[in-house]
Amino acid sequence: MDSTMIFCEMEDMLLLPLYPMTIGYWEHQGEMSRPAGFPDYQLHQVLGGKGEVNIKGKSYIAEAGDIFCLYPDVPHSYTPLTREWELAWISFNGREAAQMLLYAGIRESGVGRLRAESILAPLEEMLTLSCGNELQDNMERSKLLYALLLDLKRSLLPDSNEDNELARMKPVLQYIELHLHRPLLLKELAEVASVSPQYLCRLFQRTVRERPVAYINKQRINRSKQLMFSSRGQRIYEIAQRAGFENVSYFCAVFKRITGMQPEEWRGLHGLD
Repeated sequence: MDSTMIFCEMEDMLLLPLYPMTIGYWEHQGEMSRPAGFPDYQLHQVLGGKGEVNIKGKSYIAEAGDIFCLYPDVPHSYTPLTREWELAWISFNGREAAQMLLYAGIRESGVGRLRAESILAPLEEMLTLSCGNELQDNMERSKLLYALLLDLKRSLLPDSNEDNELARMKPVLQYIELHLHRPLLLKELAEVASVSPQYLCRLFQRTVRERPVAYINKQRINRSKQLMFSSRGQRIYEIAQRAGFENVSYFCAVFKRITGMQPEEWRGLHGLD
């Protein structure tokens, strides 16, 4: 593939939740310095060679199999460390850009490792599409950008610390699933993971991004929906008890907070009454 850069026409795309700005590939990336950052999100995939990425004064090595993501307006620079430093990249924006990166596991500018070194398929397809700027070309690029960020969710390796924390949390989440029907104490869950209750709260925040009570309530509301489908003749207070809520008023309050409607409304909306 020859070095290339594609500039996307934005006039018809700004209403989309996610849209590309530029797409490119360099056989050899040269030195780049941006003390004031860049106005859009950037995602670079290293396909060969090695380089150094500096983000707000912190340095990282980026080589084949790595990506580095740069958030808007974050000071950065990057420079090759080998004779050839092969990169593919995309810059993008849109109201859902930050949320899509968060979903993929990218919370800030930095370097990550992929499970494979080959170019991410949606990025490769964007580079091999027509360089035209017709509306259909840019719509296709936007669709591929969405697919690219979804693919990152399964392609990006967690760092070793996060991987260990997820492994520690797995039996806790399984225990919750098996015992949703009854009260669950924080101390009880902490014993499953062999940690203190305080540390378990921190693990929840870092791995599932929620407090334990909030996570359990969401799982119970999901269970109550399943029960409303499978046990259509049961009353709401019976559904609440089977989903692990001791108080039907609390169940209704939590259900409305999560779904935006009362259980009876939800059941009627889905034709389950």
